Amino acid sequence: MTEHEERQEERSAQGQEPHKESGEDQAPQQAVQENGAQVSTGIEAAGVPDAVIPELVIISGMSGAGRSTAAKCLEDLGWFVVDNLPPALIPTMVELGARSQGNVARIAVVVDVRGRRFFDNLRESLADLESKSVTRRIVFLESSDEALVRRFESVRRPHPLQGDGRIVDGIDAERELLRELRGDADLVIDTSSLNVHELRAKMDAQFAGDEEPELRATVMSFGFKYGLPVDADLVVDMRFLPNPHWVPELRPFTGLNEEVAAYVFNQPGAKEFLDRYAELLRLIAAGYRREGKRYVTIAVGCTGGKHRSVATSEKLAARLAAEGVETVVVHRDMGRE
Repeated sequence: MTEHEERQEERSAQGQEPHKESGEDQAPQQAVQENGAQVSTGIEAAGVPDAVIPELVIISGMSGAGRSTAAKCLEDLGWFVVDNLPPALIPTMVELGARSQGNVARIAVVVDVRGRRFFDNLRESLADLESKSVTRRIVFLESSDEALVRRFESVRRPHPLQGDGRIVDGIDAERELLRELRGDADLVIDTSSLNVHELRAKMDAQFAGDEEPELRATVMSFGFKYGLPVDADLVVDMRFLPNPHWVPELRPFTGLNEEVAAYVFNQPGAKEFLDRYAELLRLIAAGYRREGKRYVTIAVGCTGGKHRSVATSEKLAARLAAEGVETVVVHRDMGRE
């Protein structure tokens, strides 16, 4: 037995794959799946034998047609979104996603004419992705000339390609640049008569699957004497309950203390209020989901933001979490006195 054969036998005994010399055939094995593929070659992270190729969506279309709204919708659905990435870097972005070992499973890239000369590399990048068995879709946002002119005039901004000409000149130039990409698009959405909510609904229908849009809530306690939170969507005033501040043995503690929480919710109307407000939030949350709103901040206030608001915020957050709402609790003014 030669020295090479002895090494091969030793590797087999240890459960390792036999080493192949450079001249031996090393044909790749690919197993492409719709939402990511397990592959052993092509896009392969260093030191990771089985890289997971992310699902890729390329968002493009006319300036003013809603690309940013479409991208934000995918971001809310959990996609990793990159805006205005030069097309030549898209394969690199996919490779970096593959190296994340599944942590970045879906990537959306916004590509438009702001890249100017970089935009010419898009065709080459798409061919490169196809050769590596990357599952990709192109979403093209379209709109009529009249709607685009109206939108640019409403925000008083020039079209990125109009130069010294008119807005319509920029629109015509952009249409010509994007004509071939539009023909390759997997999904074309005409936003001429759509508002923001209707566009989000169309994107949800295409990419959210059967899952109901997720709602994320921040429950924030605060003290009215320090001012209202500027980012509050809903404000709850707990000053209708007696203040534990005037109970000497409770004054040093906060609403996180069990004795303080028990004092607050043993007051007449406290539990009833919590039950009814939680029921009201169910109706509001359902409406937010229908309107495409996925983030809500509920500000719960008392005089100093230490006792009643803190205890109520904790209880309310627990109710929301039990309803399946991803909830974060923030006590803005606790410890401020």
